[in-house]
Amino acid sequence: MSDLMEKALEAVKKKLENEDIGASVKFQIDGEGSIMVDSNGIRIEDGEAECTLIADFDTVSELMAGELSPTGAFMSGRLKVEGSMSIAMQLSSIFS
Repeated sequence: MSDLMEKALEAVKKKLENEDIGASVKFQIDGEGSIMVDSNGIRIEDGEAECTLIADFDTVSELMAGELSPTGAFMSGRLKVEGSMSIAMQLSSIFS
């Protein structure tokens, strides 16, 4: 596992480990890998998810730190969403 993926995993865990999303979400980090969040926990894994958020490492880091709004990232093209937009909107409220 790369240092960037370790940092991304820790940031996602810090932000989401006490949240009940009630869905499967994948953070696909360009050129690095994927982080799954579902009923089995938060881990580095590439699998099927109801909602996939696609971004580079810097964007994911800024989202997790609260330095970037999910809506702003989406509107500027830094964040792409595949699958359920309603789950993405639910996550947006957690990140804000």
